[in-house]
Order: sequence, then structure tokens, then C-alpha cells
Amino acid sequence: MHAEVTGTILVVDDEKNIRRTLALVLEGEGFDVLLAETAEAGLDLLARRRVDAVLLDVCLPGMDGLKALQAIVAEDPGLPVVMISGHASIQDAVEATRLGAFDFIEKPLGRERVLLTMRNCVRKRRDQYEIERLQHVAGQAPAGRRLLLGDSPVMQRLRAQIVKVAPTRGRVLITGESGTGKELIARAVHEQSDRADRPFQKVNCAAIPDELIESTLFGHEKGAFTSAVGRRRGHFELADTGTLFLDEIGDMSLSAQAKVLRVLQTGELIRVGGERPVEVNVRVLAATNKDLEAEVRAGQFREDLYFRLNVVPLVSPPLRERREDIAELTDHFLREVCAENDFKARRIEPEVIKRLAQHPWPGNVRELRNMVERLVILSGPVIGLADLPPAFGAGGSAVGGETTALFETGTLKDFREAAERELLVARLIANDWNISRTADTLGLERTNLHKKLKSLGIERT
Repeated sequence: MHAEVTGTILVVDDEKNIRRTLALVLEGEGFDVLLAETAEAGLDLLARRRVDAVLLDVCLPGMDGLKALQAIVAEDPGLPVVMISGHASIQDAVEATRLGAFDFIEKPLGRERVLLTMRNCVRKRRDQYEIERLQHVAGQAPAGRRLLLGDSPVMQRLRAQIVKVAPTRGRVLITGESGTGKELIARAVHEQSDRADRPFQKVNCAAIPDELIESTLFGHEKGAFTSAVGRRRGHFELADTGTLFLDEIGDMSLSAQAKVLRVLQTGELIRVGGERPVEVNVRVLAATNKDLEAEVRAGQFREDLYFRLNVVPLVSPPLRERREDIAELTDHFLREVCAENDFKARRIEPEVIKRLAQHPWPGNVRELRNMVERLVILSGPVIGLADLPPAFGAGGSAVGGETTALFETGTLKDFREAAERELLVARLIANDWNISRTADTLGLERTNLHKKLKSLGIERT
């Protein structure tokens, strides 16, 4: 058996016995096999199903094999097509190769030759899928950041829930504040499932403009819009047989929500500009920092989609509910940041850990990592209390040194501005200085936040 290189093979041949024999041979080695008697039927299957390779007879009724090969290459240049024929000439073989055939096999077909060729085809196709996946997934976290660290009771319960849900087919809705690590939970579910060796696709619904979200998710056909110069697979197709993680799904438009619901209900999608349905086998995990029940009541999120996604709810806990994990997280980030920047190992004083553990961390684990990175870059070999910013003043209060001093001498206006400045800076750091995300966590409009930053003289250093 060669299960590691199995895939889906389309066999197009007008001879019933040939189709049956090839199906028995390929299925015996773990391949999934689709059968078509004509080129037209084969092309129809290709438009609806994900296929890793094609075995295509040259002599077919209606459209012949060489014309079908041209049609396949025009639609999907990377799909390996192997031509087969019992009456082929050298000229046919040369022409097939010129048109883009992966190989040419003469009948009678030898079992080992067919299997070896199909394995090579599938390897080639899987390499193409991996390249496409990497091109689509931008800013993916390094493996070292995919750990669900911490032994607090809340994290132990979360890991136990993941162990239960991961091997199932149940859809998971992950809720939690920004920066708590919802993607890490999704990856843990995927990596502990039977799809672990298949694709994991992530889509940040909040980061994609409304006019592009459908093309991003479902793909598009050539000519669907001005810049659509060729067919492109969306994340649903790229995640086929694997897992699709829809992050910040609460920010998805109602139009896109309706189409996602249709895919979940039918297992089929239609590319933008397309007409034929495409079958996909995808496990969907979703995440949001919004109250989706409230969004449903407000008419901003479809109730039927909410119930489809919320089969198994998982909660990503805020850092303030797992303070006992801060020491372990800090140590992990310390080593990670030093390694990334080729710094010698840093040591952090116990008093610093105590101050960090007392901080409210509105930006959660993401804010903690950013703080550790800041400390590593700006400190010496030993990170002490003096290296902490003002927000970690006496007693570990979230009120910084400037604000504390104003208790005795400052006016109410001075104190309010200083407190606002410290809060805004802390939130900006927690959100990697992303203005939109920071404004959302503060309940402000983006334009209002810009005005506030300007009035307080806050700029990214």
C-alpha cells in the first residue's frame, strides 16, 4: 500500500471493461476513482469535483481525448493528465506531450506502470496544492507559537475539551476576547483530528473587504471580474479534505454568510462567475470576539448559520482569568524572542514576573508577548523592575508613574488625559498598533480614535 500518495483519479474511457479494471486496480491501492465514458462527462466531473490526476483515452466518442486534454489544460494547467490508447502512433504521443500531457501509456495497460505513474501524478499535484496553500496563507504564526501553554484549571479544562471534540466531525465555535489565542485552539483541534495531515486554511474575515470575501472563500472563474485573469480556487477548495478556520466570523457580510451556510448544508460551492457546483469536504471551525447571540438579535448575523457553527462551543479564556500561567508564558516568549533576534539568553527577575502577573492585560496573551519582546529589545542581560514601562508602577498597578504623581498635584483634566494616554498606549501595544482593532476594543469609531491620538500626542515610536 502507498496510502501516503493516494488521491482522487478520474478515468475517462469508453470501454466499460477498461474502466472497471482501472477502478479495481486503483481502489485496491487506496485511490478514490471517478469514472466517465465520454470526454464531455469527464469535463463535467472536473468542474464539480477536486481531482488529483486524470487517465484519459485518446479515442473517445464525441470529443476526442486530445481535444479534451486541451480543454483540461486551459482550465487547470497544473492538473496531471495521462493519455492512454491502444491505437496510438508516435505522432499522437508527441502531440499529447506538446499539449501538456504528463505521460502517455499504451494499452494493454500494465498494473505497475499505471500505479507508478499515478503516484507520481498525485505527488506533483500535492506539491502544487501546498504551494497554493502557502501563497494564500499570509502571516502564519511560526510553529513555536502554536502551543497552548499553561496549567491553570481553565486551561486544563480547555485542553480536555479539545481532546474530546478534535476526533469528531463536530463544528466548533471558539469565542473569546482579542489576543487570547483562538487560532491556537483551532490549530490544536485540527492537529488532534484525523485531518491533521491535510490542509489547514485560515481566513481572517475582518481583514478582507466585503467585495473580496466571496472570491476569497469560494474562488472565481476566469473573467468573473476585471482582474480575474484565470480560475482561482478559494479557501474552501484549498481546505478540501482538511480544516477551514474562519476567524472573526462575526465581521462577515450577510451575503457571504448566506453562501457559507449553503456550503455547510450541501457540501457544494459555486465559484464567483461560475455556474456549476463544486463539491468540497471541509471541517469548519469559526471564531469571534463578538457576542453572536446579540448580533443575531440585532439582525447582523444569521441565526441559522449561528446554530450550524455553534455545535461545540469552546471559550478562549482571557489572561486575567489565568494569571498563574503568566510566568510560564513569559519564559516561553523570552526564549522565543531571543532566538528570533539572535540575542543571548536573557534572565528576568522574579519581581518583574510578580508585576506582570498583577497587570490587567486588556490585550491578553498577545499584549504579554509584545511586552516581553519590548523588554528583550530594550533591556540588558537581566530584565529588572527598572525596565518595565510606567504602566507597571508601584504595586504593579495598571496606573502608571505619571498618573500616580498627579494624584497629589495635578488637576482632574491632567489626570484624565494621563490615564487616557496610558490606556490608549496599552491597547495599541496589545493590538500591534492596529487602529481598527484598537478602536473596536475601546468602543470608538476609527476616526474618533485618530483624533484622540492626535490630541494626546500619541505616535508609534
